[in-house]
Amino acid sequence: MKEGGDQLRDIGLLIISLGIILIGAEAFTNGIEWLGKRLKLGDGAVGSIFAAVGTALPETMVPIMAILGGGVGTEGADIGIGAILGAPFMLATVAFFITGFSALLFRRKNRPLYLEAKVVKRDLMFFLIVYTMAILASFLPTQGAKNGVAVALVGAYMIYVYQTLRDCKDDCKHEQIAPLYMERRRSSPTMGMILLQITLALVAIIVGADRFVNAVQPIAVAIGIPVFVLSLIITPIATELPEKFNSVLWIRKGKDTLAMGNLTGAMVFQSSVIPAIGIALTSWKLDFLALWSALLAIGAAMIPYISLRRRGGILPTTLLMGGVFYFIFIVTVVRVSIH
Repeated sequence: MKEGGDQLRDIGLLIISLGIILIGAEAFTNGIEWLGKRLKLGDGAVGSIFAAVGTALPETMVPIMAILGGGVGTEGADIGIGAILGAPFMLATVAFFITGFSALLFRRKNRPLYLEAKVVKRDLMFFLIVYTMAILASFLPTQGAKNGVAVALVGAYMIYVYQTLRDCKDDCKHEQIAPLYMERRRSSPTMGMILLQITLALVAIIVGADRFVNAVQPIAVAIGIPVFVLSLIITPIATELPEKFNSVLWIRKGKDTLAMGNLTGAMVFQSSVIPAIGIALTSWKLDFLALWSALLAIGAAMIPYISLRRRGGILPTTLLMGGVFYFIFIVTVVRVSIH
């Protein structure tokens, strides 16, 4: 009876936490759009930097706390590495799939997304380069060489931020924005209220994601899911919910550059700065499943990147391919677990 009660409690917590994340995501997207307008930045910079880094906070904390709490070479390091690799993998597969599906659902037609193509193409190019660097660092013989890659990854992200802000300085599109939720009566809200709404929304997102993980993990452990698989699949699904929700909301509003930039910008951040932390604080030795998930993430990102280079745009059905890569990984995990 007690066990059944615990399961009902976890399900209830799951539903409540999803609601908290959704409310937080709606307030965050509204606030971040106003921040971009006040700073006179376009959708590319707003989505790829501010929204991406802001919503990456929950999954950023998971590997850092796991590594610092567990120590090098322990289960904590394994969970940390799994979470680090799981974030870009989930974005390139599940999040792309959900975004493509949302575009088809809301528009009923397989038309190209309304994108600033150069923004998303640049993001994907940076992701493919820095994530490959992070993975190859696993094969380096000394920790000193690995630390050199970590420094290079942070430097690459700084270059990315500079280029993104520079590209959007003079030639960026600006969309119509709904009134700031915390100051609906003002046509031009104050910067203080904008920042307050963004901060409160982020707190809601982080709390909601944390509660979601707390509800999902006992269920996963109860049915015997391995620690690495839990950190690579279950935890990132929970902590990537803010990006997914934000992108669905922006797709619904026809703000596709914000929707995709939110995902691709997060992919750049989570394949450069976060792996750099993992490389510096762990031995950074990746096993078969870790390397396989990384290769699948790179493959999933290559498809929209090639589409942008060849056609100058992305079809919703192109993004649906991310689901195929995710399915391939799940099949691999099941086969490895059986054998």
